[in-house]
Amino acid sequence: MAHRVRVAGVVCGLVAVGPLGSAAPHDFVAHMWGHLLLGMAGPLLLVLSAPVTVALRGLPVRAARSLSAVLASPYVRTIAHPVTAATLNVGGLWLLYTTSLHGWMHTSNVWHLVIHAHVLLAGWVFTAAILQVDPVAHPTSHRLRAGVLIGFLALHSILAKRIYAHPPAGVPTGEAQAGAQLMYYGGDYIDVVLIALLCLDWYRRAAVTNPVPPAAVSARS
Repeated sequence: MAHRVRVAGVVCGLVAVGPLGSAAPHDFVAHMWGHLLLGMAGPLLLVLSAPVTVALRGLPVRAARSLSAVLASPYVRTIAHPVTAATLNVGGLWLLYTTSLHGWMHTSNVWHLVIHAHVLLAGWVFTAAILQVDPVAHPTSHRLRAGVLIGFLALHSILAKRIYAHPPAGVPTGEAQAGAQLMYYGGDYIDVVLIALLCLDWYRRAAVTNPVPPAAVSARS
């Protein structure tokens, strides 16, 4: 099952940088489909496949220890913190769509590659920081992650509305409005899944750490 989820995540990325990536310079709606697949759906599927857990189980002992040491390093811990990850993710999107960066990415293969890589990695790290499917050196509370997720969702929605009202330079108004609507409503579908998974994990862990006493069960029955 995890393998299929991982493959689906990879397919999302390939579609985003392949057919959609070729159409994106001339079609803002195609560009926004790429954003949803590369920055939201793809990272979600990849995170759910637990790639770090799979790597730690499959690598030789020495390599697994080296990977664990890298994941526990101060740099990775800082980047993987929900607040930092959310800032890099939504902050990069605001820079992309409110500055001339969106125009530059379609004039240079280097910019195109760098921005697509950032969208994928930022989305992946953010999703991993919120769900924490893989083991982390210093896990954060569900309450903190829920607060960060709410803030991210708000800023993502505000950005979609801003694109609708103030299209990026060079993007026709009609395309910008259609793309903004896709970003707003399409992102909501993925966000609902993210919220549901976070709440489900929160519920399960709370049930494990705070089991109902047998006496309380007998009293209820």
